[in-house]
Amino acid sequence: MRRAYEDPELLTLVRRYVTPDRRYLKLGGSLVRMTGRERTTFTRKLGRAAGDITSSELTILLEGGWRERKTAAWFIAVARRVEFRERLGELLLASEGPYAGQAYCVALATFGTPADADHLVAYLDRYLRRPDLYYDQTAAIGALLHLDTELGADQAARFLAPDGLWHRWIDGPPSKERLDTPDDYREFIGELCAVVDESSGYCTAGKR
Repeated sequence: MRRAYEDPELLTLVRRYVTPDRRYLKLGGSLVRMTGRERTTFTRKLGRAAGDITSSELTILLEGGWRERKTAAWFIAVARRVEFRERLGELLLASEGPYAGQAYCVALATFGTPADADHLVAYLDRYLRRPDLYYDQTAAIGALLHLDTELGADQAARFLAPDGLWHRWIDGPPSKERLDTPDDYREFIGELCAVVDESSGYCTAGKR
């Protein structure tokens, strides 16, 4: 993993794309709580930055820490850079650190193909078997349900069956209290995908 404080190339990208207006902190639930004016300003800047950043720069960000990876995943989603699908799937499955997994799920949900669903299924197959780990299982099930709706598929059903892995994960040990329903997570991922779509309207530059 590259670290910005000892990597001048990465630090330059962080200062340009990750930390302005504390962008990396707002990519998530904060987006759905913004006022209309705040959201318009944010999505405009996000879309333009997603169009400006190059593929090689995105690759460098994905080699950084969670802030860099989270921001890069959102840029990838906004610009529909589907050439990063496999890399995002690998990072999601590896779960090397916190906070970025939801962004990978949003990007895969945005791409919207069976191949993206396969990455989410692989993640859920691995991490719903680990009730001791509370990683990005909720984001992944929400993204898979979102894709099921978009694709007319039913891949989430086996996880959500009464004796499925979802309920085994919730029951633990440890037991996970105060979780929302899978449909709530689907709706939340859908809201984040809507922000991606709004931002895409400002992403006019071609891929480089």
